Amino acid sequence: MARAANSGPVPVVVMGLGAIGREIARASLQSEEVTLVAAVDTHPALVGKRLDALGVPSPIKVDSELRRGAGRGRRPVVLHATGSSLPAVAEQLLAALKEGHPVVSTCEELAFPWVRHPDVAERLERAAQRSGVSVLGTGVNPGFAMDALPIALTAVCERVDRVVVNRIQDARIRRLPFQQKIGAGLTTEQFQKKVDDGSVRHVGLTESIAMIADALGWTLDRITDDIQPKIAAVTISSEYLAVDPGYVCGIIQDGIGYRKKEPVIKLHMEAYLGSPETYDSVDVEGSPSLSMKISGGIHGDVATASIVVNSIPHVLNAPPGLHTMRDLALPSFFPGR
Repeated sequence: MARAANSGPVPVVVMGLGAIGREIARASLQSEEVTLVAAVDTHPALVGKRLDALGVPSPIKVDSELRRGAGRGRRPVVLHATGSSLPAVAEQLLAALKEGHPVVSTCEELAFPWVRHPDVAERLERAAQRSGVSVLGTGVNPGFAMDALPIALTAVCERVDRVVVNRIQDARIRRLPFQQKIGAGLTTEQFQKKVDDGSVRHVGLTESIAMIADALGWTLDRITDDIQPKIAAVTISSEYLAVDPGYVCGIIQDGIGYRKKEPVIKLHMEAYLGSPETYDSVDVEGSPSLSMKISGGIHGDVATASIVVNSIPHVLNAPPGLHTMRDLALPSFFPGR
């Protein structure tokens, strides 16, 4: 992680101490290039508790809000992990920016916010510009597996006709909230109701498609996002729950970007209990055509925490404003000096 000479580790604050926030806190503690100085969560059950009581090896106590003075004069970078909906978390981001904090957020709708929430994106851009800091939305997906990675692969192409990305996961190895998020254990009727109210879905396919199209200079006619249940044929069990035949064991979701009425970007995601294989793949059709597969897939929680921490130096070096993963210099793991 590049930094100015003798500047010392970068102070960071983790905001949001759910499963991902705690993983980010652990990653921050393991890095020699950042130092965790505070933790924030508004949940009454967490405020005042030490992080080590939450499984994170630190005596830092959880505050209910960002406090001034942390970081010994340097404004800490806020590592934000409180929600997927940009309108729901916008005031948290704006408050951090107003106080002069650079922000790296796992909010999926922040990954490329101009499609769904252009007004919020403009407010964040103005706030970051006024404070002279940068804000980035990132994660494993969106942020890497289904957008930044395929974009990077097209760098060696003289022509790109179509991009197809697959993310297939056996959800039995994931935490319970993830299994609930994909509807495992529901009836088909319950599943559809939760799809309709937005509580069962993967957030980010639209943002990833828009980011890829923007990188390739494509103007899309439309973007679709279709969600279907995966139905268990036999009883399938995880550490947390069992799903009987006929019930939903997970989700199948397809995002498609159309250009000149043709499907030119397809993002296909399957996450269900009992998937026979877990992998991530990218196929670029063009000249040359490329095909890449990561057997075993990219671990969602570890990868999200890692890319958040590894993106910090590039957020600090970026010009003030709202950025996406395609705007910044390529992040990488850096083990310290």
